[in-house]
Amino acid sequence: MSSTRQRRKAGKVMHEYKHGKLKSGGRRKVKSRRQAIAIAMSESGQSRKRRKSSSRRKSHSRRRSHR
Repeated sequence: MSSTRQRRKAGKVMHEYKHGKLKSGGRRKVKSRRQAIAIAMSESGQSRKRRKSSSRRKSHSRRRSHR
Protein backbone atom coordinates (compact mmCIF):
# COMPACT_ATOMS: atom_id res chain seq x y z
CA MET A 1 0.00 0.00 0.00
CA SER A 2 1.26 3.45 -0.80
CA SER A 3 0.23 6.71 0.78
CA THR A 4 -0.99 9.71 -1.19
CA ARG A 5 2.36 11.44 -0.65
CA GLN A 6 4.21 8.45 -2.12
CA ARG A 7 1.89 8.29 -5.14
CA ARG A 8 2.29 12.03 -5.75
CA LYS A 9 6.10 11.78 -5.61
CA ALA A 10 6.11 8.80 -7.97
CA GLY A 11 3.84 10.72 -10.34
CA LYS A 12 6.22 13.70 -10.37
CA VAL A 13 9.19 11.48 -11.16
CA MET A 14 7.33 9.78 -14.01
CA HIS A 15 6.31 13.22 -15.32
CA GLU A 16 9.99 14.22 -15.40
CA TYR A 17 10.79 11.00 -17.27
CA LYS A 18 8.08 11.60 -19.87
CA HIS A 19 9.40 15.10 -20.53
CA GLY A 20 13.04 13.97 -20.71
CA LYS A 21 14.09 15.77 -17.52
CA LEU A 22 14.76 12.75 -15.28
CA LYS A 23 18.43 12.09 -14.64
CA SER A 24 20.19 9.17 -13.00
CA GLY A 25 22.87 10.14 -10.51
CA GLY A 26 22.52 13.78 -11.53
CA ARG A 27 24.27 13.29 -14.89
CA ARG A 28 22.78 10.90 -17.43
CA LYS A 29 19.24 11.14 -18.73
CA VAL A 30 17.11 8.11 -17.98
CA LYS A 31 16.01 6.42 -21.19
CA SER A 32 14.52 3.20 -19.84
CA ARG A 33 10.98 3.15 -18.45
CA ARG A 34 11.95 0.43 -15.98
CA GLN A 35 14.76 2.58 -14.60
CA ALA A 36 12.34 5.50 -14.23
CA ILE A 37 9.92 3.31 -12.26
CA ALA A 38 12.77 2.11 -10.02
CA ILE A 39 13.82 5.71 -9.31
CA ALA A 40 10.21 6.72 -8.62
CA MET A 41 9.74 3.89 -6.12
CA SER A 42 13.06 4.61 -4.47
CA GLU A 43 12.43 8.34 -4.06
CA SER A 44 8.90 7.86 -2.78
CA GLY A 45 9.98 5.20 -0.27
CA GLN A 46 7.93 2.36 -1.73
CA SER A 47 10.95 0.14 -2.33
CA ARG A 48 12.04 -0.06 1.31
CA LYS A 49 11.50 -3.33 3.10
CA ARG A 50 9.44 -3.24 6.27
CA ARG A 51 10.71 -5.15 9.30
CA LYS A 52 8.72 -5.93 12.39
CA SER A 53 10.11 -4.17 15.43
CA SER A 54 9.38 -7.17 17.68
CA SER A 55 11.74 -9.43 15.72
CA ARG A 56 14.54 -6.90 16.12
CA ARG A 57 14.00 -6.69 19.87
CA LYS A 58 14.19 -10.45 20.30
CA SER A 59 17.50 -10.77 18.47
CA HIS A 60 18.94 -7.84 20.43
CA SER A 61 17.95 -9.29 23.78
CA ARG A 62 19.51 -12.65 22.89
CA ARG A 63 22.88 -11.03 22.33
CA ARG A 64 22.85 -9.47 25.80
CA SER A 65 21.94 -12.70 27.58
CA HIS A 66 25.10 -14.46 26.35
CA ARG A 67 27.41 -12.13 28.26
